[in-house]
Amino acid sequence: MKKVVVVLLVFLMAGAAVFAAGQRETVDEKVVTVFGAFVDEEARRFEEAIRPFTDATGIEVRYEGSSEFETLISVRVEGGNPPDIAALPQPGLMQNFAQQGHLVPMWNSLEQLVDSNYAPVWKDLGSEGGTPYGVFHRVNAKSFVWYPKKAWDAAGYEIPTTWDELEALMDQMVANGHTPWAIGIESGGATGWPGTDWVEDVMLRTAGPEVYQQWIDNEIPFNHPAVKEAFEIVGDIWFNDDYVYGGRNYILTTSFGDSPRPLFEDPPRAMMHRQGNFVTTFFPDRIQDNLEQEVGVFPLPSINPEWGIPVLGGGDQFVVFNDTPEVRQFMEFLATWESGKLWAQAGGALFPYLDQDLDAYPNEIERSLAEALVNAEVFGFDASDLMPGQVGAGSFWTGIVDWVNGRNLDTVLNTIQRSWP
Repeated sequence: MKKVVVVLLVFLMAGAAVFAAGQRETVDEKVVTVFGAFVDEEARRFEEAIRPFTDATGIEVRYEGSSEFETLISVRVEGGNPPDIAALPQPGLMQNFAQQGHLVPMWNSLEQLVDSNYAPVWKDLGSEGGTPYGVFHRVNAKSFVWYPKKAWDAAGYEIPTTWDELEALMDQMVANGHTPWAIGIESGGATGWPGTDWVEDVMLRTAGPEVYQQWIDNEIPFNHPAVKEAFEIVGDIWFNDDYVYGGRNYILTTSFGDSPRPLFEDPPRAMMHRQGNFVTTFFPDRIQDNLEQEVGVFPLPSINPEWGIPVLGGGDQFVVFNDTPEVRQFMEFLATWESGKLWAQAGGALFPYLDQDLDAYPNEIERSLAEALVNAEVFGFDASDLMPGQVGAGSFWTGIVDWVNGRNLDTVLNTIQRSWP
């Protein structure tokens, strides 16, 4: 009997020791939880990009991504179970959470990093009520014109830097028997969004960032002359059958991913396509395999010299819900080029850091896109993403479709304005 008691006592002591050790590991474990919209390959690349932080600090970063992120993050915050950090693709989410008192403002050392590593516009986009919260990391830019390099060079075309030069180039192409543009706005339930990007890009170039922001905030209406002018400049291209491959029918019925394909036929059926840095994933495989040899790219030219060559785009800003020393360390890491370098090297992402090494990007195309992004004097966040859903992802999209279908522009603009909540 004594032997049984001794054995049982030893077993219990051993179990207690194991439990205590486990408790110490749990207490000592340093973990930061991050929730975002990166999934699949993007999630993998993000996790690889931040691995050097864990290697250097011993702090584990547990990333969770979801395609339903925007719904789930609100549910988690309202339920009192937010992640330590969230990567928000919409500035409006940051503003809502900040107004509700859920976010931790930037602390001094983080703000100093942002001030030194970013152009001022990124701090402005990450602020609410004059208080900075969001740190931008991976961003995208849409203000680019793509062209078939070999055919372009053979024709002797030069890259335009002003709108007048672009218009002269289009006429030169028509005279040479070439069609300047390939454009498609079909995107299932989101049909029309590529058209909103065109209008936004032009309005940044004609009206400038302050009027652009007033438009987003409904301080000027959709039927304001500044908005109408942007539509009309787009229409001068879109509704000239000499300028657009397949005319209005192609614009309406061709998906945005398929729309650049005429550039890569032999011979090309169109010479230019305006779209963001992500469009290369929709190019034919043989083009993607030889991207630098087959494709050229330049920023959509300036219209009003006062605004230089603006860049339209979006990005993911990281915000803090739970303030811990580990979270602060990781946020300060995200504010440095070191956090983006590995993703930049892998391709498919741009970053806003002023001190970034452009040679880290895997090809000349991505280097030129990153350079245009960093050097832009004006950056405009996608307006339709910032407007209320009824407008930005509703009447603005459908209004573009109605306009291409031939509906009067004034009627279209008045209809969109009436939809504003």
